[in-house]
Formats: sequence, structure tokens, C-alpha cells
Amino acid sequence: MGLSGLSTWIPGERQTARQAVEQGLVEAETAEELGYAALPVSGEAAPEMAVLAARATLDSTGTAPAELGMVLHAWMYYQGHDLWSPPHYIADQLGARQAEPLGIQQVCNGGAAAIEVGAARLLTDPALRYALVTTADRFAAPGFDRWRGDYGIAYGDGATALLLHPSEERPAELLLHAITTVAAPQLERMHRGRDPFGLMPRSVSDRVDMRRTKKAFLEREGMEAFTEASGESLAVVVERCLAAAGLASDSPQLRYVVPPRLGAKTIDLAYAPALRKMLTADILTLGGDTGHLGAGDAAASLAELYAERRLAPGEFALVVSAGAGFTWSCLLVSAA
Repeated sequence: MGLSGLSTWIPGERQTARQAVEQGLVEAETAEELGYAALPVSGEAAPEMAVLAARATLDSTGTAPAELGMVLHAWMYYQGHDLWSPPHYIADQLGARQAEPLGIQQVCNGGAAAIEVGAARLLTDPALRYALVTTADRFAAPGFDRWRGDYGIAYGDGATALLLHPSEERPAELLLHAITTVAAPQLERMHRGRDPFGLMPRSVSDRVDMRRTKKAFLEREGMEAFTEASGESLAVVVERCLAAAGLASDSPQLRYVVPPRLGAKTIDLAYAPALRKMLTADILTLGGDTGHLGAGDAAASLAELYAERRLAPGEFALVVSAGAGFTWSCLLVSAA
């Protein structure tokens, strides 16, 4: 499967870690542990950012909106309206009125899930030539505290877009060889905690507070419940992805493994040891100047791999995605 027009739209405004500390938005020790230099802050709504990223993708690939058979949009956080479909807005703004708009809401793993759904549809529907995948999130106050709303992660605004197509249809920027997903639904309570089900948004809390719900989960279940399920799921999804492509874990062709754009301490504790145990590939950490992009981590990392020409012909990269619920995905790509 071909991946083309890999685009990331990041707003020009940045809030540096130093500024956040000086303004009392985050403790100095926490900022250091996170390791982000800055977080992008958007004045545009999330679907508006998605349209900007999508236009860059269509322009760079020379694809007419009328050629799109699907527009898949994934997101983590509020898209600006209640009871409304952002993928339909994106398709309409692009002029892709023959396309099927489809929303993917799998929290931080949404971008990877959208790629997987789009690839599956392309493989099973001979009439479908191109599927556009977008992601976008804006973590605006007061509903979201981008620096202190979670443990081990800070959240940056931005959007991504890419074109999925059969590799024989047109030249690709990257080739997608395999994508696999596993889940541990017993961990869903980490983002629910002890909170009752609300009657409307923000009826339980006036802002997103993942620290509160995670603390409630850990007090009840213990840290081992999460670390064991997480470690096992990560190992399984990596093994399945490599097996699907027939690539050995110690293959010299596997150049990089790219974890999600989480804080530096989280990567060092939760991802790096497990990945080093499984693989000989270099761990490539990205996102120091973006923070966690919600549903967009995987697509942004794919775009960066291509833009920086990280892969030589014949080399592969394994891009890891993860999201609340919990769900993990792996995408194995190579230079085209």
C-alpha cells in the first residue's frame, strides 16, 4: 500500500517549556521530565487545521478532490461543535463531494486506526483508488490543560494528512507493508476513574483531568495491572506486525522503531526498555517541538521520516501508536 502527500500542519505560535514554567502552567521538574522544548498553540479549530493539512496533501500529490473515494478523519478531543461530523465538513471544504466521509474516534490511536481502516477498504474495494486520512486536535483552555492535564505527556495542537493508495496506482513516498492492532479493554477505567456517567459534556468536571481518573484507577487496580497489560500488548503488536511482513526482529533492514510522541521520561520507562529487548533497531524519538499530537502522532512521525529522508532504499521503520482504552498499533513502512 502506498502512502503519499505526507503532511503535518503545525501552527506558528509556540509556547515554550520555559514560558510555561515562568507562567506557572507547569512545574520546572515536570517540564524537564517531559522533555518538550515547546508546544504549538493554534488559533484555528481542529477541523480547520485538518483542511489545511489535507490541501497540502492534495496539492503535493496533484490529486483532485473528486478523485477521493474516502475521507477518514480521526481526533482525540473536542472538534468545535456538538452532535456534528467533522469528516463531512473536511470533505465539503475540500470539494470532495463524491467521497465517503468517515469519522474514527479511537482517542490517541485514531490516526493509526484510520490508516488501517482506509487500507482495508482499498484492499477489498477495487473501485476505490484514493483514501485521504486526516487527524487534528486543538487542546485549548479552559477545557483542557495541555501541560498538566495528564501524567508524562503534554499536548500540542496540529493536524496531519496523507493519501492512501495501491502502490501500483502511482509513485509513493513510503510503502506500508503491514499494520497490526491489539487492545487491552480492561484498562478503559484509566480514563473514567470513579466518575459517574454524565448527562452532558463537562457535567462531571469542568475540564479534562486525566490525572484524576488515572489516580483513581491506580488506587484500585495498582500500577502492575497497567504495566503488565501494556508491556504484553506492546510486545504482541510488534511481533505480529513483523511477522505479517516476514521481517525478523533483528533484521539489519529494520532501521528505526518510532514510539509515540510522549514525554521523555515516559518513553525511557515504558517504551525504550521493552523495544530494546525485542529489537535491534535504533529508537527514534520525535515530537520534541510538537508535544503529543493527539490522534496525529503516527501520521506526523511518518511525515517526518519521509521529509528528513531517514530511510534508504530497502530500509524499514516500525511506527508505534497507542491510545486510551487501551489500544496499540504498529505500522511497518519502507522507503518507496
